[in-house]
Amino acid sequence: MANKKNKVKYNLKNVHAAILTKGDDGTFTYAKPVAIPGAVSLSLDAEGESSPFYADGVVYFRSTSNNGYSGDLEMALIPEWFRTDILQEEKDSNGVLIERSDNTESVYFALLFEFDGDVNAIRHVLYNCTAARPSIESQTKESSIEPGTETLSLAADPREDGLVKSRTGDDTSTSTYNNWYKSVYTPATSTGSGSGSTGA
Repeated sequence: MANKKNKVKYNLKNVHAAILTKGDDGTFTYAKPVAIPGAVSLSLDAEGESSPFYADGVVYFRSTSNNGYSGDLEMALIPEWFRTDILQEEKDSNGVLIERSDNTESVYFALLFEFDGDVNAIRHVLYNCTAARPSIESQTKESSIEPGTETLSLAADPREDGLVKSRTGDDTSTSTYNNWYKSVYTPATSTGSGSGSTGA
C-alpha cells in the first residue's frame, strides 16, 4: 500500500459477516463473507483483567488477560439472511419468520468492517463472534419521518487457539487489502485453517 499513513479515522462501513464452522480436529473454516448493509455505529469494549502482584512494597508483576470484546452494532435494518442463518429464526412455508425458545446453540461468525481514513480505510476482522436477539422498538411518525434502527449485542470472544482480531496496517500488502471481503483473512502463524490466508 502507499507509504502515506492515516492521521484520522471516521465513518463505519462495509460490515460483513462470515459464518464460522469449528471442526472436530480443531480447525476453523469460514464461509464467504456476506454484506450487512445499513451500518450506523459500532461500539465494542475490550474485555479482560489486569491483576497486580505486590512485592517489596510495589507492583512487582502485573498479568493481563484478553477476553475479546463486547458491545453493540447498530444498523438500519437487520437483513433477513442474518436473522435466519445466525439468529436462527425459522422461515415457514408462508415466508413468515418464527422465533423459538428452544434454539439455544449460538451460531459463531467472523465480523468484518472498516473505518475510513484520510489515506486508506482501516479494515478489521473479529474471528469468533456471537449475536444476541435484538430488542423490538419503534415510534409513531410525526411531521417528518425519522428512520428507526436495530441494534445487535455482540460478543467477540477469543478462538480456542487464542486468535481474537486482525486489522490492516500501514504495510499491509495490496492483495491482502483488496481481498479483505472475499474471504476471511487468517494469519499464517494461526493454528487451524481459514479460507483467507492468501496474501499474508
